[in-house]
Amino acid sequence: MTRPAAIPTQTHARRALDQYLNDCHTGGKRPSVLALATRLGLSNTTFRRHFPQLANEIAARRHHPSPTAGLMARPSPYDILIARNAKLRRINRTLADNLHYAAAHIQRLAQDNARLREALETSHKITRIDNPQRGRQH
Repeated sequence: MTRPAAIPTQTHARRALDQYLNDCHTGGKRPSVLALATRLGLSNTTFRRHFPQLANEIAARRHHPSPTAGLMARPSPYDILIARNAKLRRINRTLADNLHYAAAHIQRLAQDNARLREALETSHKITRIDNPQRGRQH
């Protein structure tokens, strides 16, 4: 069991918010509730529960940033290419994993199909005319 976090006072949280928003403005970053909660040593949920008005203020600033913040935080074409490349690498890795899993499932289904076919033929006393080994060339 974890011990309860020490909840800061409203004035302390307000001061931390003002400083955090100033840091975000000068750094060209968008503010987040989680980042402020972490600065105060609280979880996101605890911060939102005890300081809903501050969380709403951060959310409003996040959705409607100041006009100068967009100019300062504009990424360079190189940064855009780096981000797109990283996104394509993640997508490629996901697709490769999915392909690997699909191939494994197809192999398992082929084995299950062969076993079920053999069991069905055995239960109905069906004799195979074709030799399963004949199709294989060594």
